Amino acid sequence: MAKILPLAAEKLHSSLDANKIPWETSDDIPKSLRKDFSQPRAVNALNLAVNIKDNGYNIYLAGENDLGRGYMLYNFLKPIAQKKETPPDLLYVNNFEDTDSPILLKVTAGQGKILKSELAKILQQIKKEIPLRFETEAYEKKRQTILSNFQRIREHFIKEMDTIAEKQGFNLDIDEQGSLTLYPLVEGKRLNDEEFELLDVNIRSEIKRKSDHLLHTMTTVIKKLSKAERDFKQNQKDLEKEVMTDVLHKYFIPFQEKFCKNAGIYQESVNKFFDNMHKDMLENMDLFLVKEGTIPLSLAELSSPVLPTAQDNSSRYELNLFVDNSEIKGAPIIFESHPTFFNVLGCIERESEMGALSTNFTLIKAGSVHKANGGFLAFHIEDILAHPSAWDGLLRVLRANKSKVEDDSNELIKTKTLSPDAFDLDLKVILIGTDQIYETLLENDDRFSKLFKIKAQMSIDTDRTISNIRAWLHNIAHIVNEADLLPFDKEALAALVDYSTLLCEDHTKISLKFPLIRETMIEASALAEMEQRETVTKDYIHKAYQEKMYRSAYIEELFMEEYDRDMIKIQTSGYAVGRVNGLSVTYAGQFEFGLPHQISCTVGVGHGGIIDLERESELAGPIHTKAMMILKSYLVDQFAHNKPLVLTGSLCFEQSYNGIEGDSASGAELVALLSAISKTPINLSLAMTGAVSQAGDIMAVGGVTRKIEGFFKLCEQRGLTGKQGVIIPKDNIEHLMLNERVRNAVAQGLFAIYPVSHVTEALELLTGIPAGKRTKAGNFPKNTLFHTVDAELHELGWLAENSFKTRKKKEK
Repeated sequence: MAKILPLAAEKLHSSLDANKIPWETSDDIPKSLRKDFSQPRAVNALNLAVNIKDNGYNIYLAGENDLGRGYMLYNFLKPIAQKKETPPDLLYVNNFEDTDSPILLKVTAGQGKILKSELAKILQQIKKEIPLRFETEAYEKKRQTILSNFQRIREHFIKEMDTIAEKQGFNLDIDEQGSLTLYPLVEGKRLNDEEFELLDVNIRSEIKRKSDHLLHTMTTVIKKLSKAERDFKQNQKDLEKEVMTDVLHKYFIPFQEKFCKNAGIYQESVNKFFDNMHKDMLENMDLFLVKEGTIPLSLAELSSPVLPTAQDNSSRYELNLFVDNSEIKGAPIIFESHPTFFNVLGCIERESEMGALSTNFTLIKAGSVHKANGGFLAFHIEDILAHPSAWDGLLRVLRANKSKVEDDSNELIKTKTLSPDAFDLDLKVILIGTDQIYETLLENDDRFSKLFKIKAQMSIDTDRTISNIRAWLHNIAHIVNEADLLPFDKEALAALVDYSTLLCEDHTKISLKFPLIRETMIEASALAEMEQRETVTKDYIHKAYQEKMYRSAYIEELFMEEYDRDMIKIQTSGYAVGRVNGLSVTYAGQFEFGLPHQISCTVGVGHGGIIDLERESELAGPIHTKAMMILKSYLVDQFAHNKPLVLTGSLCFEQSYNGIEGDSASGAELVALLSAISKTPINLSLAMTGAVSQAGDIMAVGGVTRKIEGFFKLCEQRGLTGKQGVIIPKDNIEHLMLNERVRNAVAQGLFAIYPVSHVTEALELLTGIPAGKRTKAGNFPKNTLFHTVDAELHELGWLAENSFKTRKKKEK
C-alpha cells in the first residue's frame, strides 16, 4: 500500500510576490494601459458589430452578473462615439395642411434649441407689433376711408329701398342690429303687428301680396348691399393682411433667411417649413387678432372704431424639440434603466380640456430609441423583458428600421391621436444579459436571432500571467481614481490579485468580477481612513475581507453551534462502520460556506439493491440520482464478474431536510457502502469530497476551499488533534485558496489535506487497509479490503437464496 502524503502548506494558497509589481502604489500605474485586455472575445465581437451598417447586426453582451458588463460596454463605446458625427436635433412641427400628421424637421445638432427659442421671440415681437400698427394714423386713415366708402354705398342702397317701399305703401325700418323690416302704411299711418291683425282679411291679403312683390322688386338692391358688405370685409381683411405682411417682412423674413443660411444640408426642408408657416400666418391672422365679429349694419356701430388686438396664438406655430443633441459631443450612448413602452418608443400625451382629452404635435415625447438614434442604445435584458409591449415594440422598429411614435396597441381606451412622420433608424442596440436568457430567446423568439446576430461573450476570469496581472492592475487603478479611494501600496495590490484568485478558486486564474473586487477595495480604503492612514496596505485588504465574512456568517455560526451542542451528529474522531463524513456547500444569500454531513449506509440480505433514501423521499436532484447509478455501476464492474450482486441496503445524508443536488459526495457514499458491506470501520477524523466515475476515479468538484474550511472550523472548535483532515480530488489542488488559519494548522501538522485520484486511495486512508487489486484468477488478495467485500457479497448472495431452505431443514 503506497503511502499518500498530505499537501504542504505552500500548495494550499496562491500568493503573489509583491516585488513582481513594478509600481509602489496604485497612483504610479500608467493611465495609458488598455482596459479591455481581459475580454478579447467580447471586444472583437463588439468591434465587428459597430462597423457593420446592415440591419440586424445588433449585439447581445453575454456574461454573468458582477462582471461590470455595463461599465465595460460604456468604456468600449465612449471613444467610438466621440469620433462619430453628432446626429441632428429632431423637431416635430405643425403640418398646416393636416394637423393630425405632424412633420419631422431635422436641424444641425444644437440648432434645435436655438431655433425654438428665437422663433418664440419673433412670434412675441409680432404679437406686440401688430396692435401698435393698428393704432397708427396711416392705418386709421385707410380704415376710415374703407369705412366711409362702405357707409356711403350702404346709405345709398337703403335710401333707394326706402323710396321703393314708400311708393308701394310701406315703411322701411332699420333696427340697431342692422336688420331690415317692412311695415305697411294705411292712410299714412304705420301699422304694428297687433293693428295689422285687426284689419279685414281681404285687406291683409292685399297688403301681403304687395309686400311679396316689393321684396321681389328690392332683391336686386339687397344683393348689391350684400356685395358691398362682402367687399367691405375683404377690403378690411386686405388692409389687415397688408399690415401683417409688413410686420412679417420686418421680423419673420430676416429670421428665416438668417436661419436657413446656417441650416446646411437641412436648408431645403427648413426653408419649406418657414414658407408654409409664413403663408399660414397670413391666412390665419385671426390667431393674432381679436375680431369685432359680424360687420354691423347700424351706423352707430360702424362709426365706433373697435381696434383689433393681439390674441393668444396657442401652439400652432410652436416647435416641439423632440430630440435635443446640443449637449452631446459625438454619437449618443443611452443606457435605458426603466424600459417601459413609453420610455423606449415615445408617446403622444393628452391634455384634459372641459372634461375631454385632446392632443397636438407639441405633446409628442421622445423615447430612448429616438434619443439614441445615430449612436448606441443599451438595455439589461431582464428589465425590458419585464415590459412585453416594450420588447415587442423594440423588435418591431428594429425589423422595420424605422421609428414612428404611436400609442401602445394594448391600451384599452382609444382616444383621438396623431400620426407623426416616421424616420429611419441608425443605431446599434445592445442587450446585456446572461447566457441562459440568450439561449431561451434563441429557442422561443424567431425575431431575436434575426435582429441580434452578434453575441459578445464575456469571460469570468483570465490567465494569471505577469502581463495579465499588470493589465488587470490598470483596472484597479481606474477604480481607485473613479471611487476616490486612498492609494493602494504594492502589497495591497498583490493581496487584491490573490483575492481575485480566491473568487475564481483557481491558482492559474484571476477574476474579472471587478464589481466584487471594487466592494472590497472601498471597504479597505474606508478602514484605512478610519485609522487616518494615507495608503491602503494588505492588512486592510485582509481585514475588509474578514469583516465581510463576519457580516455574512450568521447562518454558518448557527450551524456550528448545532454541531457544538451535538444537535447535528458529526464525529471528528474515532471509527464507525458504514459512516463517513461528507462535505457540501451551502448558500445564505451570496455567502458560500462549507458544512460537514454524516453519510451512512446499511446493508443486509435481500434482493432490494441499494436504495437512495434521498431519491425515494424526493429530496435528490437528477445529478445526484445519476451519481448513485454510477456508484452501483462501479460495484458491478469490481465484484460481479463471477456472481450476481444480491443484497439490499440504503444510503442517506443524516439529518438532511433540504434538497440535495450534485455528485460531489458520490465518492464518500461509495466509501460508506463498501465499509458497510465489508464491516470495516471508517476513520471519522477525516472528511471526504469528490465525485466518482464508473472506473473509480475521483474527479474534481466545486467549492473545495469552502468545504475544507467548513470541516476545519468544526475540528478547530472541538480541538485539533493532528489526525484530522480532508480527502480531496487530486485535480482540485490548483483550486485551493485556503485561509491563513488552515494553512498554519497544516504547517504545524495539526490538520492535513490529502489529494487522491482513485477511490482505492481514499479507502486506504480511511480504513488503513490496502484496497487490493483483482488478480488474473478474478480474486482479490487476502488481507485486503476488496477481498473482504467480495467475500461478504458471496455470503449475502448465498443467504438470499438459501437462508429459508436451511431453516426448513433444521425445523425438520
